Amino acid sequence: MVIDRQLVDAGWSVQDNKDLNLFAAEGVACREVVMKSGHGRADYVLYVDKKAVGIIEAKPEGTALSGVEWQSGMYAEGLPVDVRLRALTVAGRLPFVFEASGTETHFTNGYDPEARARRLFSFPKPSTLAKILRDADANPDQPTWRAKVRHLPELDTGALRPAQITAITGIEHSLASQQFDRSLVQMATGAGKTFTAVTTAYRLLRYGGFQRILFLVDRNNLAEQTLAEFQNYRTPGDGRRFTEIYGVDKLSSAGMLGSSSVVVSTIQRVFKALKNEEVTSGDDPGLDDYVPDAPVNVAYNPAMPPETFDLVIVDEAHRSIYGVWRGVLEYFDAHVVGLTATPGKQTFAFFRQNLVSEYTYPQSVADRVNVDFDLYRIRTEISEKGGKIDAGLFVPKVDRRTRKERLEQLEEDYEYTHKQLDRAVTAKSQIRLVLETFRDRLFTEIFPGRSTVPKTLIFAKDDAHAEEIVTTVREVFGKGNHFAAKITYAARDPKGQLQAFRTSPSLRIAVTVDMIATGTDVKPLECVFFMRDVRSAQYFEQMKGRGARTIAPADFQSVTPDATAKTRFVIVDAVGVTEHDFVEPPLNRDKGVPLKKLLDKAAALSLSEDETATLASRLAKLELELTPEERTELDDVAGTPVRDIVRGLVDAVDPDTQAHAVQDATDPAAVIQDLLDEAIEPLAANPELRARILELRATHDRIIDEVNQDTLIDAYGVVDTTRAKSIVESWTAYLTEHRDEITAIQLATEAKERRIAFADIQELADRISRPPHNWTTDLIWDAYAAVDVDRVRHSDHHTLTDLVSLLRYTVGVDHELVPYADQVRGRYAAWLAQQEQAGTTFSPLERWWLDRMVEVIASSAGITADDLDQAPFTDRGGIDGALRDLGDRAGDLLDELNSELTA
Repeated sequence: MVIDRQLVDAGWSVQDNKDLNLFAAEGVACREVVMKSGHGRADYVLYVDKKAVGIIEAKPEGTALSGVEWQSGMYAEGLPVDVRLRALTVAGRLPFVFEASGTETHFTNGYDPEARARRLFSFPKPSTLAKILRDADANPDQPTWRAKVRHLPELDTGALRPAQITAITGIEHSLASQQFDRSLVQMATGAGKTFTAVTTAYRLLRYGGFQRILFLVDRNNLAEQTLAEFQNYRTPGDGRRFTEIYGVDKLSSAGMLGSSSVVVSTIQRVFKALKNEEVTSGDDPGLDDYVPDAPVNVAYNPAMPPETFDLVIVDEAHRSIYGVWRGVLEYFDAHVVGLTATPGKQTFAFFRQNLVSEYTYPQSVADRVNVDFDLYRIRTEISEKGGKIDAGLFVPKVDRRTRKERLEQLEEDYEYTHKQLDRAVTAKSQIRLVLETFRDRLFTEIFPGRSTVPKTLIFAKDDAHAEEIVTTVREVFGKGNHFAAKITYAARDPKGQLQAFRTSPSLRIAVTVDMIATGTDVKPLECVFFMRDVRSAQYFEQMKGRGARTIAPADFQSVTPDATAKTRFVIVDAVGVTEHDFVEPPLNRDKGVPLKKLLDKAAALSLSEDETATLASRLAKLELELTPEERTELDDVAGTPVRDIVRGLVDAVDPDTQAHAVQDATDPAAVIQDLLDEAIEPLAANPELRARILELRATHDRIIDEVNQDTLIDAYGVVDTTRAKSIVESWTAYLTEHRDEITAIQLATEAKERRIAFADIQELADRISRPPHNWTTDLIWDAYAAVDVDRVRHSDHHTLTDLVSLLRYTVGVDHELVPYADQVRGRYAAWLAQQEQAGTTFSPLERWWLDRMVEVIASSAGITADDLDQAPFTDRGGIDGALRDLGDRAGDLLDELNSELTA
């Protein structure tokens, strides 16, 4: 009988009731047990460790099992006296109830909250049920993971991005609700899917009662990257590494280690393990690329039974995983979580449309998680139409296996299409022309103003095509082997070359086929170059995503010295891949429209949808270039984080948002316009914000004039009083114009006795240093020195605090322009004299503290207690030293010096 065989395969001892021997094995399945009067005969009673724990109701093949649950439930409750004496029950019935037909098995675990039947591949092992019983005995309130996930602790969000928080909470909510056994997370490439998955895995292992997790990756080389993510993950609270607490291992020929809490593998290797075939640990592109012609059939394997994993995480795994490979996923009695940037119809179908969080690529650009991209198209005659070689000509032919080249005369005309290019035919002229065009336009159109070739990844059709491209790249650019490299599985030391591509300033161009197509981070990458077509939206997004990563400016400049910040990347398309319908346009859709025009149209509420997207791209790009201080300044003017404004613009042009908004609308166009107007409002209603954006944009833009030839007008050493007067007048007018928005000006004009904080001085200095003024303290001071010769004290070195002197002199508080430090020292001398007249003297030790406090005030326009824990005070104990040497007067002296010397 099929069910007998399935039970035996799972480790059960199948016995007849008359020959029952509970000592024969850990698990005993007893056939045909008579229940108490009126309850009939149970097909099987399951014993674990000599105690009755479950019932199996067996039915013929093809029976709808949900229709017989009443019968198995009746048996679970109707135990005869002799069975009940050695039974474990939950609410008066056996906890484990099965219905089986030989081809289908349903299982209800009575310890689960809202217990209901779920489909299993086969019966669990006796040891599995024994583990459930022990867990229930140890924690009767939360006996299974389905109970524990309802009581997970609050998520520590400190190291997480908002999209990651949404994804994790969405997965956990889906697990707790038990509405679905699968959860799909759509998250843009580069948004941190793997970190999200590792955080989820930690919480479920630590708090959720999960025992083992299978983590599926697309290619074996990505398993190493995933292992590194687990190894580098610091757990919240104690900060230990994930791998210090839980075993994380790759699935290998040694099988699955008993200590593994997380197993990392490809779907192909799991399938081989289920078939008891050897699993290679090294890279095997043939295996990674293997897709069976028909859906795989999976057989029960006692070494890896269906209950092996509680959770399966599919991280951008093979594109056919939800088709021909789905039998492997459905073998395991586990919740499946899918992580993808571009879910297709088949993906949604597999996950029963249970999308628990959604985070699009444009949204990731708005949040500064990724950078936007531009498109650059290269078209050639052969690329578009193919070519023809006349009969009679001698042409080189290459043996695919040995790569040996021979000359052979064509007996007839040979015509080939563009689809045969670089597969049946290699057109060297086409490859060279494409690469020469890229070289010639690189610094004028693609990356204007740059001089170093950006890190560029070229996608080739196969290894032979990659070989031809690498050779031609080196020739076209006139560079050596260090400049360009082939990084494919067939290349020498591909992992070492990949690491060099990430970090080496000399390796500028890499050519690959599939090895770097998915999941592999090369953050300095600025150019993704397609010399092969891709007809899968999911695969294209993965390949495009290689260029999307953001990178810290210092790290970026270490490999690309002539760059400042990575604010975009470029897709160079030599085959028409971006002309497929599935390719979404970049946010920056109207590259020729100036930022000022976009902001002016925003003020007039006349932005089109494409212009709204373009404005979002420009603002996201600007935010990446700003310093943290400038970003804070802009947020203050906006009254909200500018990132949120950008996100609002992106959401307004999002097709899903628009589709939801226009449901049942009589005028869809008006509804969409309302969406755009609402998103634009924070800019339209804030003229100061628009002005400040342009001001900061000008600060970070530098135009290089290579056109105009300069000529000398004059050169002289006398002071240009005309220009000096112009600067003084402009400076005075600036203070009047901006008095209500710049704190330092307000304090100087309205509260003349109030100290101006250093942060306010810094804000003023930043503002005046920007175009169109480009003022510095020295420039304004020298202008006054030229105009008011007798009232300006000379100084060889000016500090930022001299802006206070300039402010007070300009608004008429002071009648002489004296360096701020000189004023502070003068007031200090007068204060010491007053103290002496009042009978207060200071010891040399006390004077050491006071003199250095004065120097801090001179350079920072004030001093705080926190400053005493900085150099030079730390040499004598910091705050504790001040209290020791100055006694209880320390705080009063600090306040008095601030009051007397900064007024």
